[in-house]
This record gives sequence, structure tokens and C-alpha cells, in this order.
Amino acid sequence: MKAVIQRVTKASVTVGGEQISSIGRGLCVLLGISAEDTQKDIDYMVRKILNLRLFEDENGRSWSRSVMDTELEVLCVSQFTLQHILKGNKPDFHSAMPAELSQTFYNNIVEQMRTAYNPELIKDGKFGAYMQVHIQNDGPVTIHLESPSGPTDAKQLSKLEKQQQRKEKTRSKGSSESGREKVALRCKADPNASSGAEGDVSSEREP
Repeated sequence: MKAVIQRVTKASVTVGGEQISSIGRGLCVLLGISAEDTQKDIDYMVRKILNLRLFEDENGRSWSRSVMDTELEVLCVSQFTLQHILKGNKPDFHSAMPAELSQTFYNNIVEQMRTAYNPELIKDGKFGAYMQVHIQNDGPVTIHLESPSGPTDAKQLSKLEKQQQRKEKTRSKGSSESGREKVALRCKADPNASSGAEGDVSSEREP
């Protein structure tokens, strides 16, 4: 699981021109759920988000208090695009948990956060909706958090990207070979059609 956590003076979510959720000072958390995430990932993320010391204490000393220590608000927003792998310049989201599973999983995260803290201070967006998220970052302060079970460094991410590229090449090669096999079978069945084989090959190949 991945999270982008921003310390904010205020944040809100709008859907279809209507504001559905808002907070004052606190944290805005964008959550990306992986297909491999489990309850252990939920436990880790909830504990970390609520206990990150991103706020000053009563003496003005920075990085001394958590959102719970200061009784501030949290706005959670589901964002599957955090679970991306770049294929060239195009993001691929196959590592994200499918929507039919991730909605329940996301709801469990929010509920566990409410149970661990104050339910009235935990807000969220609208899962699966096209949202406008308005964030007034304070500082700015932004923390990227990842649960231990996910890839945690550039080498692992690069490895996943290369694996995805090999899969794409294999699928492309398979389609091309399938086209050539069809042409060969056609020519074998009708030897007189060989004069037009070149045209057939070009028509079977993918652009």
C-alpha cells in the first residue's frame, strides 16, 4: 500500500460541483491499494498515519506531535493511480487492487482509523467517483509512505516495470506468429494462392 500524506491548513473533496467532505488543519491522505495488500498493510498504515509527528508542540518545537496528539482532522481519499508502473511514458495500473475488491478494503482502512482515533475527525471522499481534491498544503510538508510488503526502492520498481514490458512483448510476438501460421496454412491448402501470400502476410500483421 502507498500513501501520500500532506500536512494541511484545510482540504476538501468536491464531486459534481458539490462539496462532500472537508477538514480544517490536519492531514490529507491519498491512498493507493495494491493487489497484494492484506490486513497487515492496513494495520501498518493506520498506525503510521495517526502517529506521524508532523506538528509542532505547545512550545513551537517542530516534528513533535501527531495528528492524534493535537486532536486534528484527517481526510482520506482513495487514489489507485499511486499503484502505477511506467511503460515508457504511459502509466500501467495492473498492480492496483481491482475496484470490486478495493472498495471494501478501503472502507476497512477508514473504519479502522476511526476506531483507533476519533470517528468524527476522520473524513473521506467518494470511492470510485471523479473527484476534485482541494489541498492547501501547510509548509509544504509531504510524506510518502509505503507498507513494508510493497516494493520499497527504485530497483524493485524497475524490475516490475521490465517484467511488465516482457509480458507485452510476448503478447505482441504471439499475435504476430499466429498471423504467420494462418497464412502458412492457407498456402498449404491452396498452393496456387502462393502468388498472393505476400499480401496476405501484410494483412495479418499488426500495425
